[in-house]
Amino acid sequence: MADTIELLEAIGRDASLRHASAEELAKALEQAQASDGLTTAVATGDNKWLFNELGHKPMEPPQGTQGPCREEDEPEEGGDTEQPTEPAPDSGQSLPDR
Repeated sequence: MADTIELLEAIGRDASLRHASAEELAKALEQAQASDGLTTAVATGDNKWLFNELGHKPMEPPQGTQGPCREEDEPEEGGDTEQPTEPAPDSGQSLPDR
């Protein structure tokens, strides 16, 4: 019996298998001596067979998180916001009158 993960990788790499009909894929899996779970999942379109075979355990998000926080989102110390810089003092050149 071929390894299910390796067969799934092969299907993912091969476009002719990836886009094959369920019947064509089932024939290819039979030739590769795929597991019952994989062949049944392909034949029925129900991934629970793969979940059972691979030992799927539902993942739950960690509790107490408020979402992603990036450094840019944090307020700066002192709460000051950047102010535009003032122009340099007069360098002796004057602008022409209009």
